[in-house]
Amino acid sequence: MAVGQELSSIDFQSMIGGPLNAVIKAQAQSAQTSVDFIKSVGFNAPDAATDPGKPTMVTFSYDKPIESKDANGNIIVTPTPFTLTVPILTMLPIPYIRVEEVTIDFNAKITSVAESTTASSSELNASLTVKGGWGPVSAELKCSYSNKKSTSATDKIERTYSLIIHVRALQDELPAGMEKLLGVLENSIKEVPKA
Repeated sequence: MAVGQELSSIDFQSMIGGPLNAVIKAQAQSAQTSVDFIKSVGFNAPDAATDPGKPTMVTFSYDKPIESKDANGNIIVTPTPFTLTVPILTMLPIPYIRVEEVTIDFNAKITSVAESTTASSSELNASLTVKGGWGPVSAELKCSYSNKKSTSATDKIERTYSLIIHVRALQDELPAGMEKLLGVLENSIKEVPKA
């Protein structure tokens, strides 16, 4: 098989399409993982099918110094307990992974060795014998011919293929809808004095 035929028999469509399909499926899985993360971490489980759930909130207690003036006009600093309620989604990095680049390297090394050996030999043997005397003359001719030919051929093809796939992924920017949701959740952050 010639080298050109050897290369044309390779299924490049599967070789290139297979890794690209795998990358697309991985991207879809990554998006589904992000959705699952947001649902499981960012929202309380809904009670009914129509209830979308409520954002998971984290409440912190801390003391905040509050300045006030006494009857004489002196400034008094009093530590006052406060609580801060924050949606947990605003505090966590949300996983958005995007495949930026896919490089497929295909190397084919085809070594074709064809050897052919031909050896031939020919041999001609002839002998002539003549007998004479008083009687009829007799002659005897002996002739032999031999031809020997041997041919041997060796065909050897070595094939080496390697496929290297480089995938470069990075943390993507938040989609516009998620940014808007986080903006709404940030507006729900409340700092109130502790009762």
